[in-house]
Amino acid sequence: MQVFIWLGLCLVVVIAWGILGIFEKLATDHLRPAVALVWVAIGFMLLQAFAVPTSFWRYPTSSLAWALANGVLCAFGFLALLSAMRHGGRVSIVEPLSALYPALVAFLAPQLFGERATLQRSLGVACALAAVLFLTADSKAGQESTRK
Repeated sequence: MQVFIWLGLCLVVVIAWGILGIFEKLATDHLRPAVALVWVAIGFMLLQAFAVPTSFWRYPTSSLAWALANGVLCAFGFLALLSAMRHGGRVSIVEPLSALYPALVAFLAPQLFGERATLQRSLGVACALAAVLFLTADSKAGQESTRK
């Protein structure tokens, strides 16, 4: 049963973040990235009213610090993503390319957390990298065939 819970939640992430990529492009067509980021933060805060427990401060300080660092890195990365969209990045290329961050996690997890780097997982990361290369390949031949 536990597998279905986390797998279902991962599916929610895929759907939400897949739609998010479209919204990012639509927003940055008319907003500067910093302005869009403010509105993203407001969206986060709207959800927080439902997600924040009443015992908000009753956690270890180190865990709160890691969560804060996570937020700063998330905002920095998101600002860079929005900037890429604003500066002419095609959503069909920027989104898959920026979605490679889990590959970095997959390479760091064995060293940082002692997780096993199996052949199957390594092949999975390699396939993800190959998939992004195929998705982002922009050949002149492909462009010309769509123009005719």
